[in-house]
Amino acid sequence: MPLARPHIEPRRVPTADSVVVKEIYLSVQGESSHAGLLCSFVRLTGCHLRCSYCDSEFAFHGGTRMKNADVVAQVKALGAPRVEVTGGEPLLQPGVYPLMEELLAAGLIVLLETSGAIDVRLVPPAVHKIVDMKTPSSGECDRNDYRNLTTMNANDELKFVIGSREDYEWSKRLIAEHRLLEKPYELLFSTVFGKLTTKALAEWIIEDRLPVRFQLQMHKYTWDPNERGV
Repeated sequence: MPLARPHIEPRRVPTADSVVVKEIYLSVQGESSHAGLLCSFVRLTGCHLRCSYCDSEFAFHGGTRMKNADVVAQVKALGAPRVEVTGGEPLLQPGVYPLMEELLAAGLIVLLETSGAIDVRLVPPAVHKIVDMKTPSSGECDRNDYRNLTTMNANDELKFVIGSREDYEWSKRLIAEHRLLEKPYELLFSTVFGKLTTKALAEWIIEDRLPVRFQLQMHKYTWDPNERGV
């Protein structure tokens, strides 16, 4: 396992009442155990990682600073019962923690998509955290914050994005070494779109009788993979 670089510590500022937003839109959730359900998305600007397979580079820069109350109002107006806060890396912005609390207080089911490079311990427990585990082909494997493996709870899901057989074997070893099958959260396996076939990954999982959830990025099969706002 590569030597990890120093981690960015999560930073919660209770008085932070705004975030920089790249886009807010309504779609169908494409991944996780919530896949197929109507969902609003709040994509925040900025990320400190540069994964080889990143599909949201447009969120690295730009965006508009918005008051959290305005974000909540816009999400509620979209009419979906659940909302995902994503990025970029949303946990880089201190205002995201009060934002998630306000979304929960508004009666919404709140999901968080995060890179796994920042400890999620400050995220409200009621939020459904979808946490990446960076595999070797990402080029950011040494950024994984392994504290997340003990911080996550039964609401959460740990996602492995697999781009090669090496990624798959690495993921299996990590699951065994950290006894992840005994954890309360679910394990998700998906492919790097366009790099590894879904058939190959599904067959590896079947062959190994690996009790993980095989998933697709449904939005990339439903719309053009490069289309925004879906």
